[in-house]
Amino acid sequence: MFIPRDVISGLVLSGGQGRRMGGTDKGLQPFKGAPMAMHTIMRLEPQVDVVKINANRNLAAYESLGVSVLPDVIGDFAGPLAGFQAGLENCEHPYLVTVPCDSPRFPMDLVEKLSEALIIQDLDLAYAATMENGELRTHPVFALMKSSVTDSLLPFLSGGGRKIDKWFESMKTNYVVFDDVAAFANVNTMEELRALQG
Repeated sequence: MFIPRDVISGLVLSGGQGRRMGGTDKGLQPFKGAPMAMHTIMRLEPQVDVVKINANRNLAAYESLGVSVLPDVIGDFAGPLAGFQAGLENCEHPYLVTVPCDSPRFPMDLVEKLSEALIIQDLDLAYAATMENGELRTHPVFALMKSSVTDSLLPFLSGGGRKIDKWFESMKTNYVVFDDVAAFANVNTMEELRALQG
């Protein structure tokens, strides 16, 4: 039991400042011959009905990737939740899934597994996790949510809230464990980008 892709919008999160990469725009960094965000878009497209991208810089460059670009609704690079809100406010479907631009190898069954958990457990939001060396590691920006969660996110952000886990506590959420730890490898530095390319 899972949610059909034609009722799910996809959002690639690329709205950060890239501080650990010297302020470069991570989503536009070349990865195997194309911008990293392009790889992310291509992995997400088969899993959803439409893909958009959340970005706050280089908007024309992102538009050239062939998707709609949504800047944060609130300013000052407020983090991934601001990207969530931008996606939710422009979501034409009952569900929204988010993925970061800097993990170009995430699972091709990401949305299917998250949607199965959302339906079976009657959740507001389901997110990814992996087991690494016997310890649970959560990946909260890989999230599938009902579009109605905007009703709780907007007041949370307006009140100064920025931490994903604190917002999650206000709703019915749960994680889904994925077996492939490497699929969630993300790029924060140029060294990590080179390693992932290799």
